[in-house]
Amino acid sequence: MPWCVRKCPYCDFNAHVAPELVPQAQYIDALLEDLQSDLSAVQQRPLRSIFFGGGTPSLFDPEQVGRLLQGVQRQIQFDPGIEITLEANPGTIEHGRFSGYRDAGINRVSLGAQTFNEEQLRLLGRIHGQGDIVRAVSELRQAGIDNFNLDLMYGLPAQTLPQALADVHSALALQPAHISHYQLTLEPGTVFYHRPPPLPDPDDSWQMQIDCQELLAAHGYEQYEVSAYARAGLRSRHNLNYWRFGDYIGIGAGAHGKLTRLGGAPGIVRTTRARQPRDYLSRTADKRVKERKSVAAEDLPLEFMLNALRLIDGFDQESFEARTGRPFAAIAATVADAERRGLLEQDAPAHWRATETGQRFLNDLQALFLPESPLPVRTSESSTSGIPKSPPRSSPFV
Repeated sequence: MPWCVRKCPYCDFNAHVAPELVPQAQYIDALLEDLQSDLSAVQQRPLRSIFFGGGTPSLFDPEQVGRLLQGVQRQIQFDPGIEITLEANPGTIEHGRFSGYRDAGINRVSLGAQTFNEEQLRLLGRIHGQGDIVRAVSELRQAGIDNFNLDLMYGLPAQTLPQALADVHSALALQPAHISHYQLTLEPGTVFYHRPPPLPDPDDSWQMQIDCQELLAAHGYEQYEVSAYARAGLRSRHNLNYWRFGDYIGIGAGAHGKLTRLGGAPGIVRTTRARQPRDYLSRTADKRVKERKSVAAEDLPLEFMLNALRLIDGFDQESFEARTGRPFAAIAATVADAERRGLLEQDAPAHWRATETGQRFLNDLQALFLPESPLPVRTSESSTSGIPKSPPRSSPFV
């Protein structure tokens, strides 16, 4: 769902300022047509999660969201425990709207809080205030949607450690099921990248990460991925599928998908839809997929590790072989090298995870799996440098 009320200066997602009237019905029709392009890849597998990303999906009326879900369910079987998440901006939620989304089939919501500090919200270009976050959570609970995530950032312009901790305390007071806590990074192509704001010193940002992690853990939020924390049993099914290198269908403007060829020559295909909403809508159904690209066999270990190593639980030999189609022998030497460097540890038979050092220097650990010669391990920056803050939000269907 590619439209926003306003584009934030740090955002590098495929988000576009919404026209006065968002063509909701036309766009839902296009999504349902778009889905046809990848139905053959479903291969009788049930749909385990749906994620409405953006942009700001909460700009769409609940009735249109429900129409899309009904149309998808006519095409693909839903798993009985399907997780259906809607991203929402606290500043776009009207009274009673979450009840409408619940009736449409939404059972999980991700609120883009980012911070509770009014001045930092202004610097980030957000259209909501602290009161809107609290009100949105109250609306969620009144609608019976207790499974919700709060997005929080740290390392914000001129942010101090006490301010970062205050944000976590404010989030904890709302008792979300899940908290995403990630460092602000200056992504190429964004306003902040070209006109950088004054950010905290890297050592200060690292201390924010450590202290906030300890605070979250003390309140029962277990870290299961670089930037994801959840109460027991409430990890995001959709995000876990990304990190475990699972398949997903991405529909909509700029959406990306990953599909495993089942039958014939094995392999993985990545899909990309037309990026600009107007271009996407103007294309015929068979032209909305702009690119289908097969992932080279030698690139699969790196692609797998870019995802799996973000998980605190790590990976095992069986999952690597099943998700890439490659023998473990293809990475055995690199795994052993990473163990010698103190970046990986074998915590069970045929199972590995990043050590504390490996988590801190995650980019360097992942780089060891490049198909060419590995990069030297640096020791002067934290794991948060350059790590994506979330999975590709424009890939809504798994």
